[in-house]
Formats: sequence, structure tokens, C-alpha cells
Amino acid sequence: MYNLAVRILLLNLYYPPDTSATAKMAESVVDVLAESNQVTILCGRPSYEPSERRGWRLYQTEDAGGVRTIRVGSTDFPRFEMKRRLLNYLTYTALAVPRAMFTPCDAVLAMTDPPFAGIVGAIIALLKRRPYFYNIRDLYPDMALGGSLVAPGALARFWEMLHRWALRRAHRVVVLGLDMRRRILAKGVLPERIAVIRDGAQLSDGHAGRLDPEVVRQIRGDFKFVLLHAGNLGFYGAWPTLIAGARGLAGEGIGLVFVGDGTQRAGMESLAAGAPNIRFLPFFPSSKIPSVLASADAHLITVKRGLEGVVVPSKMYGILAAGKPIVAVAPTETDAVALGEKMGFGVAADPDEPSQVTQVVRELALDPGRVERMGKAALAAAPAYERAKELRKFAGLFENTFRPDE
Repeated sequence: MYNLAVRILLLNLYYPPDTSATAKMAESVVDVLAESNQVTILCGRPSYEPSERRGWRLYQTEDAGGVRTIRVGSTDFPRFEMKRRLLNYLTYTALAVPRAMFTPCDAVLAMTDPPFAGIVGAIIALLKRRPYFYNIRDLYPDMALGGSLVAPGALARFWEMLHRWALRRAHRVVVLGLDMRRRILAKGVLPERIAVIRDGAQLSDGHAGRLDPEVVRQIRGDFKFVLLHAGNLGFYGAWPTLIAGARGLAGEGIGLVFVGDGTQRAGMESLAAGAPNIRFLPFFPSSKIPSVLASADAHLITVKRGLEGVVVPSKMYGILAAGKPIVAVAPTETDAVALGEKMGFGVAADPDEPSQVTQVVRELALDPGRVERMGKAALAAAPAYERAKELRKFAGLFENTFRPDE
């Protein structure tokens, strides 16, 4: 039997040296697919806080490790310049589409940078008469509406119509969790076409380096119990509920610490003004992530009501691998709540009820035995979501499509 490699064309604006989450995940997907296939990544010039830049050329081709990277000459405005960032999206699309049409492939795989990449990928696959695989990282236009980036109206309805068409065109739709799967089912996609592939986490090999005491000191301070949110502070979180709930814990030695940055940070700092038990810290270097994870007694995951299944926080898996409990301030439909309750590593609070946040965190802080049991449950749950195991499912999608009898 012949074992011919499948030629896969992956579309995503961001790719290393970009440092966005989708750039890193695209690299991970490419690495696993390239083990037995020929992969071409069609991306843009580095613009998302890249570790290095690229000079402008209409198209640049890089070959390494059996992977071909084609970078189109998109603009490279920084990610915080939102209006100019739209030009990055548009110039990438304008240059990527014609190049994709002349790039040989057996299948097209698209992610969600830019936000309309799923539609673009479906059009390219249709014109090239190739199977289409769609990996949804963030669900648009739902996210744009939820973040008030796009107002309800004709544009949003047209975007949704095109997106549903793209979903129905896909041979497989890859989602990040069961909550997102329910969203996609509601849009009319057949269940058998939806694959749940979680981001997962790299499990410790038992040889992790020593924790940095300075990182631990900055996060813990003099708090007896620390609830930590480490990550982007975007529009998706129930921030007012969290801050109001934390205020109810002032004077009890319980601290709410935010490590990170984002569009909502300034507003959150204003809401938290004068609260002695709420602290904001910048991101630490990636080498310090183990120390950040270990510094907390429990970690916070939050999704505001209406965005369940639209945003799927992938940091949950790293928290599990660190053996830490999770407090999910999110609707009951989210995976963070459902899996936490089922597997015993999480507790939940209503994202619209500050008093529930206060009560849940206080009960946890007063019960060290429960915290320890939840941490052990987290460690026990982590192997089910090992990143390498999840990534293998990507390869399986193409194997089942092109080599079903192997």
C-alpha cells in the first residue's frame, strides 16, 4: 500500500516569530502534521510582538524541517493599534488568496486570524476543489459582537451568513471544547463533522527547574490565600463581578492577583482602586511560568455570560498540569465549570453574582484540605489533556480522510 504524503496548505496570519497564541498553536499543528505530510504555511509578516521582524517583500519563502513557510507582504502594524491592525488583516487576505490559488495542495486548513479567515479558507478550498478543514480558535462574528467591536445590524448578519456557509462547506470543523461544539451545532453543522481537539498542556517531566522566589514573593505578598488570574485581560471576563466579589474579602488575608495586560486592565484598575487585596502585575517572562503557576493557592478562569463557547480559555490545561484548583467564574455551560465539577478540580460562581464569588473563595480559603484534594484531582485530570496527545488528533483527521484503510 502506498503511503503518500498529503499536501496541506495552512492559512493563518500569525506564525513565529509572532508570539500570539494562534501563532504558537499553528506552529505546534504544523510540527505534528509535517511528521507524515507536506505542509505549507501561508502567513503574513511578523507583527504580533515578534521576536524578530521581516523586511517587506511581496512574497518570501522559507524552507525548514520539511515545512515551507510563505510570508506575504502584509503590513506589520503592532497589535495594540487596532485600526491599523485591520490593515494587516486586509493586506494579508488580498495577497494570500492569489498565492494560495497557485500553491499546490490536497487540503486546505484555516485558523481564525484574521477573524474572517474561516470564510476565506472556504472560498479558496471551493475554488481549488479541495477538502476544507476549519480550526476555530475564537468564534466570529460572535466574539466581535460580544466585545462590541461590531454593532448588531446588517454587517453582523452578513458576516454570520457567510460564516455559516463556510462551516457547512468544511469537511471537518475543529473546536476547542464541548461548549464551543454546542455553539457550532446550533449553527447547523452536522455532529459527525465536528472534532473536539483541545489545546492541552505539556506535562511536567519531573525535572522542572527550581521556582523563582522573587516571582513567588511578588505574587503572594503577605496574603494567606492567593487567587490568581494569569493571562490576557480582554473583554471576555466578568471583571466587575470579580472585583466586587474580591472587595468582600478585604481584611481576610485573601488576595486577588492579576498577572497580565489587555484592553480592560485600565478600567479594572479603576474599579479596584482602594481595594487592599487586589493587585495587578505585568506579565513575567515565559521561563517564569512554572513559578507563576505555583505561586497561587487557586487559579481563576472567567467567561462572562453570553460568551460561553465563544471563548474557550486554554490556560485551564496548564493549571491542571501544575496541580492547582480552579475557580471558574463563568456560566455553567462552559467546559471550565462542567469539567471542574465532574473531575473535582474546580468550583464555580455565577459571573453576574459578586456575592457568590465572595462565598466560594472564602469557603476555599478556609478549607486547606479541600484545596489539597482539588489540587490532586487537577494532577489526576491533566494526563487526559496532554498536548501531544491532542495534537495527534489533527494528524488523525487527515489520515482518516486521505488514508482511511491504514
